[in-house]
Amino acid sequence: MTPQNKKRATKKKKEDPVKDRLKEEVARELGLMNEVKEKGWGGLTSRQTGRIGGYLSGRKKIKN
Repeated sequence: MTPQNKKRATKKKKEDPVKDRLKEEVARELGLMNEVKEKGWGGLTSRQTGRIGGYLSGRKKIKN
């Protein structure tokens, strides 16, 4: 098999329980946790995930 035909190995992200808890806390504050429980994180719209990301980055700036 030539190198062009091989699929590239994807790196798996390490799970960070602290980030996961913080993300769940923000989702709860925004009223999105029920939707996350029903559909999973992939079921959220890009707008909803953007809001969560915005809150997370804002909290990160405050703590640093």
